Amino acid sequence: MATPSITLHKGDLPDGLDLGPVVAVDTESMGLDWARDRLCVVQLSGGDGSAHLVQFAPNEYDAPNLKRLMEDERVTKLFHFARADLAMIFYYLGVLPQPVYCTKVASVLARTFCDRHGLKDLCRDLLGTDLIKEQQTSDWGAPELTQAQMTYAASDVLYLHQLREKLDAMLVREKREHLAQAAFAFLPARAALDLAGWQNVDIFAHKPNRG
Repeated sequence: MATPSITLHKGDLPDGLDLGPVVAVDTESMGLDWARDRLCVVQLSGGDGSAHLVQFAPNEYDAPNLKRLMEDERVTKLFHFARADLAMIFYYLGVLPQPVYCTKVASVLARTFCDRHGLKDLCRDLLGTDLIKEQQTSDWGAPELTQAQMTYAASDVLYLHQLREKLDAMLVREKREHLAQAAFAFLPARAALDLAGWQNVDIFAHKPNRG
């Protein structure tokens, strides 16, 4: 992939930005607990080799253009491990993105020959690309992002369209695309259940644990 174009926006996407019918989305936060660790960045890519990063100041999550995109049913939101990102977006932005595609779910359903379904694994195995993850645990709440942080954030969305294409072919080959679509459709509800207190409970089990 050529050197990506990375554009940083403060607080919201600009008016009139069209990222196409399928938009890759990821989030960066202060940690993994949405009630404690605030949302800092939402990164997006239309699959054209460019990325747009929306950086949020503490407690400033108005972002009408970003919210409108997340709720636009004509645009598929493409995630890796959508469950976590959906919960973070819903908690802080108050919108639940739909429709959704998750490359991790697709990988678990299609690549049953292995147990490696992380984004770094998929990029290496399916695209021959090694992602650099050093910035994963950096301070995303800093007032100004470093170039290394922006490059890292962009890398989390720049390859998702290519991965989706590869995984879709595998799902069709294994006749599991209908299962994937059903799982994708359930993901927003799964995120809502997480936020409502069922994050550690399998509600479909005969005797659900109490979490």
